Amino acid sequence: MSEQHGTVVIGAGPAGLTAAYELLRHGRSVQIFEADEVVGGISRTVERDGWRFDIGGHRFFTKVPRVEAFWHEILPDEDFLTRPRMSRIFYRGALFNYPLSAMNALRNLGLPEAARCLGSYARARLRPPRDQSHFEGWVSARFGWRLYSIFFKTYTEKVWGMPADRLRADWAAQRIKNLSLATAIRNALLPRGRRTDVTSLIEEFQYPKYGPGMMWERCAEQVRKRGGQLSTGTWVTAVHRDPKRRRAISVTVDGAGGQRTEPADHVISSMPISELVTALRPPAPPEVLACAADLRYRDFLTVALVVPAEFSFPDNWIYVHDPGVRVGRIQNFGSWSPYLVKDGRTCLGLEYFVFEDDDMWRTPDADLVALATAELERLGLVRPGVVEAGYVVRMPKAYPVYDESYQHNVDVIRAWLAEAVPNVHPVGRNGMHRYNNQDHSMLTAMLTVENIATGGTHDVWSVNVEQDYHEQSSGGDGRHGTGRDAPVLPSRIVAAPITTPEGVRPAGDGGRSAQVPLA
Repeated sequence: MSEQHGTVVIGAGPAGLTAAYELLRHGRSVQIFEADEVVGGISRTVERDGWRFDIGGHRFFTKVPRVEAFWHEILPDEDFLTRPRMSRIFYRGALFNYPLSAMNALRNLGLPEAARCLGSYARARLRPPRDQSHFEGWVSARFGWRLYSIFFKTYTEKVWGMPADRLRADWAAQRIKNLSLATAIRNALLPRGRRTDVTSLIEEFQYPKYGPGMMWERCAEQVRKRGGQLSTGTWVTAVHRDPKRRRAISVTVDGAGGQRTEPADHVISSMPISELVTALRPPAPPEVLACAADLRYRDFLTVALVVPAEFSFPDNWIYVHDPGVRVGRIQNFGSWSPYLVKDGRTCLGLEYFVFEDDDMWRTPDADLVALATAELERLGLVRPGVVEAGYVVRMPKAYPVYDESYQHNVDVIRAWLAEAVPNVHPVGRNGMHRYNNQDHSMLTAMLTVENIATGGTHDVWSVNVEQDYHEQSSGGDGRHGTGRDAPVLPSRIVAAPITTPEGVRPAGDGGRSAQVPLA
């Protein structure tokens, strides 16, 4: 069908802006509508009083050459820094290597606790847990209960907001692969060439010097320069379809100029797929609406605290495995880029995983700053009284939840969209309810544009189905995984009464290129 009205893109995050840029490359007209006032989705850079925050942390590393080329087409080489990859686990005042190093872990634990951990491991080998269908049973069978409780249980429960014995084991099997305490010790003692093949991670990555938002702000500038129309602060409130022609024909938007309707030949949507379904007019069938309503998300907030540079640390972030505090992870923005902070100071971003509208989400900013300051002091990472300022950033819908019914729900929605409105194209993390990294979100947009502009037949839903972890180094074995997995959670479970329920939301699509251990 020839183009009459062009393509509407919903959301100006990585997937939405990539789609717009690629459409313009093919000579197609495009309008982008972004509900937020800024672009980038969860991959934005937030700026407050001259401090810049990377929400969630975005390592620019990919195994997809065309994504790498895109990044360097948008930003010149001089705008990228090469940064060392470093993350550690904070537990009982000590920092443990991540991924775990047996000798480092045993040394930090001390001989008495190390002996108890080894005894616990021996018991698990002699009498493995009967039920290994869940995360807790699977991991404790391979590490013993004590090491599991130290290095896996607390953080995982903070991220997903429920007990670890309610998370499915197949996700743990993918994330931990063939690692056990025995192989960890063996790998620590053997020469590198004789080690068991356990996941290794990249040692450095690229990073825009002013944070990930620099990429998407520049991309938005290029989209406008090339003739694309980009409207921020503008909600798509309805996607109108013609049931007889089986096509979407227009969208209704609501922005500064009031409501208006824009015709469209195609709609590329990075808005949450649950919201896309409810925006369709006439409405989707009841069973499709029910599936959309059943999709869930985990949200996220960051409390950024300004401290003297003496309290900096070399890690991009540290994982906090202390059940006595609610913070799950602490970023050091100065370790990402010196351009994010100011001379003589750094900014530490305390990350809390929440559900939207739970107690943490509703807490006033001043109280969250006070809580984060108290937790940072309690952990011994700063001296009392040194925090100079604090800022709160809330991001809803950071993580699509993979509960027991999510795949059925997505399959039903996907099949109905393909039949009823084949010119509506979901892309990106929330657009497809896929736990995609930034580069995978971009790739879904690139392939979608090829389907529209050149008549391609790419299966966009096949992106990120391989299970090799995104930040694995290739290792020369010919495997090229492009995805990362997420745990399958029990259906319809609300935040369990554990020490840390928390959450986040991009207005368009998001996508991180960053590892979360077992989360």
